[in-house]
Amino acid sequence: MEKTSPKEATTQKPTEKKKNVLTKLKESVDDREEQLDILSTFVRLGILIWSGGILTLAYIQTPVAWGIPEQKLDPTFIASVFTGVLATFGVQAAKGRNGGGPPPVTTADLKSLIEAASQVAPNQTIRIEHAPVTLAPTNYPQPPKDNAESN
Repeated sequence: MEKTSPKEATTQKPTEKKKNVLTKLKESVDDREEQLDILSTFVRLGILIWSGGILTLAYIQTPVAWGIPEQKLDPTFIASVFTGVLATFGVQAAKGRNGGGPPPVTTADLKSLIEAASQVAPNQTIRIEHAPVTLAPTNYPQPPKDNAESN
């Protein structure tokens, strides 16, 4: 066995470089598609945090001591970015009962509406059995001709 001096032992140690996040990601995940999925998730999270911060600042008033001037901005674009990124994570805004719209129309409602409409105003049903059909008014005066067309 060879004996090494303490000075030689310190010089023989392999030096390890500090690994950044991307290097650690490459080493921990073998598949390239999984690496891109993880990276895209972090990018979406970054955009979500950024847009959430901008939206928060648009609606709150910061203390004067912070030295941040009040921003007069329209938050609609930032809100659309925020909701779009949330949708990529599968989160959707709650719309309330029936998706926020009116209640669904039932068959009984339709029958009562048709009956009420027929009593108020006369109606006419036109059935077209053969195509093509041309609908044109009769006894309609011809429009005046432009001077440019007659010259």
